[in-house]
Amino acid sequence: MSKNTQNTQKLSKKDIFLIALENSLGHISKACNKAGIARKTYYNWIDKDSKFKENCDSVNEGLIDLAESKLLENIKNNDNTSIIFFLKTKGKKRGYDERQTIEIKKPFEEIGFEDL
Repeated sequence: MSKNTQNTQKLSKKDIFLIALENSLGHISKACNKAGIARKTYYNWIDKDSKFKENCDSVNEGLIDLAESKLLENIKNNDNTSIIFFLKTKGKKRGYDERQTIEIKKPFEEIGFEDL
């Protein structure tokens, strides 16, 4: 047996799944297939094992970090779509928001058409 095979045999099914989850970029079905488990098993583990759930959440947070780093690379490369997306999400407090907010200072029943 090779050294890699011996190391794999020492890993639990949950550990194998976590590696597969990271390698499949968070795609649960792919990770389940790679780990040789059913999706139902994954959901049972999530429900019953808080440490496993925490590890899955950690993998997903790492993937978000990866995506954010790619977004920032795109921004550095002057990608307008990435810049606009960033400003709409992170720049809302500075007015980069497409939603309009209407503040009502009277009770709704007292507002007439002339007030609009």
